[in-house]
Amino acid sequence: MLVLGLETSCDETGVALYDSERGLLADALFSQIDLHRVYGGVVPELASRDHVKRLLPLLREVLEEADRKPEDIDGIAYTAGPGLVGALLVGASCAQALAFAWGIPALGVHHMEGHLLAPMLEEQPPEFPFVALLVSGGHTQLVRVDGIGRYQLLGESVDDAAGEAFDKTAKLIGLGYPGGPEIARLAQSGTPGRLTFPRPMTDRPGLDFSFSGLKTFALNTWQQRRSAGDDGEQTRCDIALAFEQAVVETLTIKCKRALKQTGLKNLVIAGGVSANQSLRQSLAKMLGEFKGEVFYARPRFCTDNGAMIAYAGCQRLLAGQQDGPAIGVQARWPMEQLPAV
Repeated sequence: MLVLGLETSCDETGVALYDSERGLLADALFSQIDLHRVYGGVVPELASRDHVKRLLPLLREVLEEADRKPEDIDGIAYTAGPGLVGALLVGASCAQALAFAWGIPALGVHHMEGHLLAPMLEEQPPEFPFVALLVSGGHTQLVRVDGIGRYQLLGESVDDAAGEAFDKTAKLIGLGYPGGPEIARLAQSGTPGRLTFPRPMTDRPGLDFSFSGLKTFALNTWQQRRSAGDDGEQTRCDIALAFEQAVVETLTIKCKRALKQTGLKNLVIAGGVSANQSLRQSLAKMLGEFKGEVFYARPRFCTDNGAMIAYAGCQRLLAGQQDGPAIGVQARWPMEQLPAV
């Protein structure tokens, strides 16, 4: 089955073609970072309009790269949520219109399921069951995964997601957008041990996260340093390092607890923050204790992309799932509500 995947949940337009027998044939992505940088964050209306502008040119690019024609496509998968409603509607409308015109089925895909399954695109994919850490700008969740659609939520953030905390902290200390990569870049020049930030919610049982207080701690530290005249670039680097270390260690501690609780040995990390090298190194070291393995997608498939949507949609279309002609999206959508395949 050849499936076209469309991703328009936020500020990146992704299109891909996935073949159930040959794997990923082609993918293309346009990021709106430059468009939103001047505002310091994503402007939903601008994001929606840019998706309208980019989708069809990217579709033509992918078809040309894969040397395929529209009549070769057997189904269309699109991101139906969670995400920005306006942006989601662009992808959903395009997918349903093309499906109607081409006489093929369309299926709305859960954005976070796409992230969770992105490591399946690699040469050595994980085998079920495993624990998944979904860590992005909008979500921080620990999930037991026994199969596609067989998900048990173990813990999640009670306030800011980890990626959101990275971006907000960067803005609070005067860094550019997007903040996550900026924090990681400055952290490489930080002075180890100069500053120590708390590891939130690690001193109590459970698998939930909280990063809002950590963000406030970083702001207070920056303001105190500025008041003392210590607001140079090195101080920013030291705050970035202390913040990154706190987030990474917190995530690692919770993942270790989840593996112990479930009795599983393998861990999948997915979502934009999974590209952070410090996090990958910390989790790989921790997995050594369990004689397990950590799996993740290549960096370009950690952020939003059409390939993960095409793959997830392909598995569900093969199982006979498809949507009707109505256009519907969900800003919020618990992943546990998805049917099993």
